[in-house]
Amino acid sequence: MASVTLRPNETQEQLLKRFRKQVAKSGILSTVRRKRWHITKSELRRIQKKKAIRRARRRQRRMRNKQER
Repeated sequence: MASVTLRPNETQEQLLKRFRKQVAKSGILSTVRRKRWHITKSELRRIQKKKAIRRARRRQRRMRNKQER
């Protein structure tokens, strides 16, 4: 859990900005978004496989572009 304490002579805006930075750095929001709905293991594997295929295709395109230059 992210927490911040008010520093001397610190405004509420500065405190909020520090808190948001800490939340973003810790990855809490991405975890919450990912766990918003229940995903079965088979569905998760299918999603991961799709992502891997996309990454491989992207790599191939990049390699082809580099070779053409």
